[in-house]
Amino acid sequence: MGQDGGETLGLRTIEDISALILHSHDLQETLDNIVTLVAKRLRSDVCSIYLLDEDGETLRLHATRGLSRGARGITMKISEGLTGLAIEQRGVVAIDNAPLHPRYKYFPEAKEEKVLSFLGVPLFDRKAAVGVLVVQTKEARTFSKEEISAASTIAWQISSVVVNAKLLDSVRKKEEERAFFASELARLKLPEGAGHVDGKTFQTVLKGHAISPGFCCGKITVVNRGADEVPVLERVRPKGEELKRFQLALEKARVQTIYMERRMAEILSKEDAAIFHSHLMILEDRGFIGKVTSLIEEEYGALRAVSEVVAQYVAAFSRMEDPYLKERSADMEDIGRRITDALNGHEKKQDKLKENRVLVAAELFPSDLAIMDHRKILGIVTERGNLNSHAAIMARSLGIPTVFGVEGIMKGVGARSELIVDGTSGCVYINPEQRIRVEYDRLQREFSQKQRALEGMRDLPAETTDGCRVALYANIGLLNDIPVARANGAEGVGLYRTEFPFMTRKAFPGRQEQYLIYRKILEGFPELPVSIRTLDIGGDKELSYFPQPREENPFMGWRSIRVSLDREDIFREQLAGILLASPYGKCRVMFPLVSAWDEVQSIKRIMKEVQEELAAQGKAFDGGLQIGIMIELPAAVQIVELLAKEVDYFSIGTNDLIQYTLACDRNNVRMKRWYDPYHPAVLHSIKRVSDAASAAGKEVTVCGEMACEPVNALLLLGLGIRALSLSAPSIPQVKEAIRRISYEEARDIADRVLAMPSGPAIRKFLEEVQREKGL
Repeated sequence: MGQDGGETLGLRTIEDISALILHSHDLQETLDNIVTLVAKRLRSDVCSIYLLDEDGETLRLHATRGLSRGARGITMKISEGLTGLAIEQRGVVAIDNAPLHPRYKYFPEAKEEKVLSFLGVPLFDRKAAVGVLVVQTKEARTFSKEEISAASTIAWQISSVVVNAKLLDSVRKKEEERAFFASELARLKLPEGAGHVDGKTFQTVLKGHAISPGFCCGKITVVNRGADEVPVLERVRPKGEELKRFQLALEKARVQTIYMERRMAEILSKEDAAIFHSHLMILEDRGFIGKVTSLIEEEYGALRAVSEVVAQYVAAFSRMEDPYLKERSADMEDIGRRITDALNGHEKKQDKLKENRVLVAAELFPSDLAIMDHRKILGIVTERGNLNSHAAIMARSLGIPTVFGVEGIMKGVGARSELIVDGTSGCVYINPEQRIRVEYDRLQREFSQKQRALEGMRDLPAETTDGCRVALYANIGLLNDIPVARANGAEGVGLYRTEFPFMTRKAFPGRQEQYLIYRKILEGFPELPVSIRTLDIGGDKELSYFPQPREENPFMGWRSIRVSLDREDIFREQLAGILLASPYGKCRVMFPLVSAWDEVQSIKRIMKEVQEELAAQGKAFDGGLQIGIMIELPAAVQIVELLAKEVDYFSIGTNDLIQYTLACDRNNVRMKRWYDPYHPAVLHSIKRVSDAASAAGKEVTVCGEMACEPVNALLLLGLGIRALSLSAPSIPQVKEAIRRISYEEARDIADRVLAMPSGPAIRKFLEEVQREKGL
């Protein structure tokens, strides 16, 4: 290795390791590939990676190149051997003749007698040791400074791989735990309400939305909002002073946001920290700042001006139908709270938890979690919040059992209350009795057994007992959705929503900016299909920089593909961005809310013209890019045979298809009883689309909430659907259900359902199927 400097070789190897990660399916495969690569690069006879067990005392051999096959699984305490010495000394151990060293330990099953030299480099996650990289050679060899430098650089990259893989594995296990506990609690039918002994309440059970799976038991800490919960009487100063106050508060909020972004990047990942990067973009947005400044110029106080502008943004997001985008209103509230805190002189400091506690709050924002010591948070319970909020995403990434939307929790607890938080079923037990504690202990043991039985499910195909394969894709919207989707075994992306990158910017992003985003998504799923849906704005999705006409019924108005076809300038930029990114993966493009044959012709014409433009500029793109359309409207169902001749694939958007077929606003509480995914009209529509796609030899995917339920997946399989796109955490449970059944059984379920006259009858039948199949 003499001609290569240690730093150069180390960095070059890091690049190769990054490539290996993208092509590896799990941590074990990644480690196996790394030891082979490192052994070759460092010209060594043996390369091994030892990782610390959870007890922090035991080193276990996880991967090796050069030792015997029987060596894997070897364990030693950190007080033993030269490998343990690297952990104890927290530094490099380099020895030219290892058997002569007093700490040398011989393992017969490893057959190490033929190697003499030893180089051990500890792996760290910040200050905590996670393992050791070991390099050995047959001849006695003094390792040079360059070699040690290269090994240290490589060890740093391996540490990052191990830590991230463990985090993703934790997310996957927690999601499996959620499904298991939900089914067990439904079977047990544990009582809700309050029990009484001698007239005293000993237990109350409240129900909310299950956000992050798992459960905990502990004393509580109530998160007090402080100043932002109490109205402040504002004394309006001269305009110049108010503008200066606002600018100073804005700067404080930016600094605080940068701190939170860096902290979350250290705790979790850069992708998770991107939550605060989007906050920072809003704090620097000229449109947002301009609206506040304009009100101050009109003699508003800075506090009132910020509150009113933030309220406008919150209202705009809250009106949106898409639950993913709707929850961005909480981000605006969080941003507004940081600015008003600064205006009021309330500096936000890191909350100190002296001991492990369950957090109880009216609502939690991302900034609340960012400034707390997450290691002491046992669980989280709030009165408000939703599955798609950024606080929910952070709670899941941190692996904290969480339940949102628990009405009355703030009034129901006292300073000495104890809670069991069940983030799997959404139940919260106030001062639980011993019987409930024992029951949860049992559930935990049973789940551990089930989890062991499900090990390896991620890499198994979604295949029926008689060999029928189903593709399971993920629905995603942010870059930090990528690792969660991969951890749950997604076979690609069935729906990438492009709206959020548009909503967090000051103006329409250009083709280059969009290209960079789409490229990252495609590179996150190498050799796997990724369907990028074009911009779906209008209706409930508004862009602050793109005013839309007032309409009596915006959901029936100028929205989605209609906007794109009317504003070709915007549409062409997006198509160009997608085409430029297309060489970096298996890219597909999908168009929403198509209702007519001539719309497809217009789409194809514009697509061809953009391709010709890029070709003339010498730009590379995938000329065979597949085109798909979403079937969301009854009009599209009625002409589906015509449409099948014009496109490469279909994606059935069940959320909108149900809404438009049954004329039911799915967000209208009064319409809940009419919004029925099992209505015969909906199921017969899905069947017709499936049959038309099959006859034309085209793929059809179902995306939407309907696909997330295992019993629904079996029904859709019986209807002829061979691809589902769903939220990533639902993939393992759906895959397990598919692997339990034969295709003939699924067809029988579908045939019986199609013969039924009503939604309630179908629902009752499917509940019986669910019980029989143990789903």
